[in-house]
Amino acid sequence: MRFFVRRGWCWVAAIILSQALVVSAQYRDRIGATTLSAVTNLNGAGIQMAQIEASDGASLPAFEVNPVAAGQATNIFTYISSVGSTNAFPNLVGNESGHADNVAKICFGISAGIATNVDHVLNYDADYFFNSIVVSNTPDIHAVVANQSFIFCNADYSHLDLAAEESADSEYDNYSAQYRTLFISGAGNGGPTNQAIVFPPATCYNGIGVGAFGGGSSGGPTLDNGRCKPDIVAPASETSFSTPQVAGAAVLLMQAALRGDAGADTNSASDLRTVKALLLNGAVKPVDWTNSSLSPLDLRYGAGVLNVFNSYEQLAGGKHDSMATNTVSLNAAHPPISSSGAISTLMGWNFATNSSGKNGPPNDCLHHYFFNVTNADSSASFMATATLVWNRQRNQSAINNLNLFLYNCANSNLVTCSTSLVDNVEHIYVPQLSPGRYDLQVWKAGGASIVSAAEPYALAWQFVPQPVLSIQGMTSAALAWPLYPAGFQVVAGTNLVAGSWRTNGFPAAVITNGQNRLWVNATNSARFFRLEQLP
Repeated sequence: MRFFVRRGWCWVAAIILSQALVVSAQYRDRIGATTLSAVTNLNGAGIQMAQIEASDGASLPAFEVNPVAAGQATNIFTYISSVGSTNAFPNLVGNESGHADNVAKICFGISAGIATNVDHVLNYDADYFFNSIVVSNTPDIHAVVANQSFIFCNADYSHLDLAAEESADSEYDNYSAQYRTLFISGAGNGGPTNQAIVFPPATCYNGIGVGAFGGGSSGGPTLDNGRCKPDIVAPASETSFSTPQVAGAAVLLMQAALRGDAGADTNSASDLRTVKALLLNGAVKPVDWTNSSLSPLDLRYGAGVLNVFNSYEQLAGGKHDSMATNTVSLNAAHPPISSSGAISTLMGWNFATNSSGKNGPPNDCLHHYFFNVTNADSSASFMATATLVWNRQRNQSAINNLNLFLYNCANSNLVTCSTSLVDNVEHIYVPQLSPGRYDLQVWKAGGASIVSAAEPYALAWQFVPQPVLSIQGMTSAALAWPLYPAGFQVVAGTNLVAGSWRTNGFPAAVITNGQNRLWVNATNSARFFRLEQLP
């Protein structure tokens, strides 16, 4: 780690110049980027993003990406610091940063990046960006996604005092709410044992805090009021290098939304709340992932491991409005209401506004999304995942209270719910849901204490059958399973004894007719095969 003193704070960025930190094929496979590239031509084209880098505070701060390191043309960069701005490299406004180079390789590097064809990169010195852009509320920088692979902390790597942390969060939330920039920030790499809590700016409400899956990542809850952070993780040794994977994935979803992959309402599809909901809802759950109704995300993994293919498929499922709206008295019961309609797709999203009564008379308001969860196999088991996202509004210290409920319409029983009082994300996950008719409810609290009567929100969902492995052939067995949902692997064993299953020895799977396929020679010692969720 290197420390960067800034007005009593430190900006910290991991510097590991001895390692070739690019996204390997293994990482691209794990986060769904390889599969996505095989089914569509998303590459970040037409999207302008920002890369904000901590530096050492010298007169010419070291924060800049060398275009050669990323394999990109110099003219896609603008370099900005307190010294000035330029489109040339090298230049007199800053110096090259090895950390910035490695972050760029992962996010948009030509050889192995996620969003290789971004239209433009605004490369900022972090001190200048925070104080002169965010705090000063400088008009829109026209970057829809901003990667921030650094943290705010004290010189001993401890957290800022609570007032300073809350101030930093508010500054970012206010800027994001006004100018619609999605800030994607590293959660931090743990530090001393008693400091392994997510650091700002990853703690802001309206951004995405990113952890490192397989690394020494900081975890939640937050210091201020116990919110769930990080929001999501990606495979990396440190959060500096998991964060640009998520930023690159956000760029791809923005591109897909704006070119109409999700339908004609491109404004709703590209809203930062929709993109955040889709990224979280497409994440793959590690085997030890857990949450509760009051703590919607895992305090280590957030919603899970990034999978941009899953998120894209849900985006492509299209926007679908709620089927009904009703109000109830404050804190009253709200079982399913009578309705014969159903959402036409079992994976998709919506962007809408829920308005509850604040005065005369106050009430809670519910939007109902009905789903007929069934297929040709009456005994099928489904995975249900839904994510609700809304913003902390500009210049507000509190948030409106929204909750997410899933009811069985046949018996009005509550299946599961997400009812955090402090988070602006609600998330439900049911790994084995029986076929049936269900009511997914977006609930908004009313009453005099709410922030506002109306609250825009994004909702993403999937009700998908558990994938089934099919085996065909005799001399050469073809193993096939669906592309969607991603997050499963084939394991094999010579017997059914626990502990004998393994993943090694298989050829790479290929995509054929919307399925993953791999071939196993009959001489293979394994006789039993099954699908297993990725660890």
